Amino acid sequence: METDITLDAVCFPSDDVVAREIEGEIIIVPLVAGIGDADDELYTLNDTGQAIWQKLDGHRTLKDVATALVAEFDTPLHEIENDALGFAGEMVRRGILVASQKKQ
Repeated sequence: METDITLDAVCFPSDDVVAREIEGEIIIVPLVAGIGDADDELYTLNDTGQAIWQKLDGHRTLKDVATALVAEFDTPLHEIENDALGFAGEMVRRGILVASQKKQ
């Protein structure tokens, strides 16, 4: 599993989770043991996490995702890039996202 997530990483949901939107919130449900933390069975994402999650299609890099989100949020690009890196890094660590480096 990739541990150093960069803006060139392409991320997508693991096959070991399912995500559903319920009443405007994205809920992530692990399908196998060992995903996430032992105490957590379901994950809900905050607004920033939801915005990032919805753009992680397995084709766009984190830089592409951050650039697209600049149009939606009144936040500087570098802050959105940092949020995307932090979110992706944590979700990959928990086994919720899979990341690969974009081929040059």
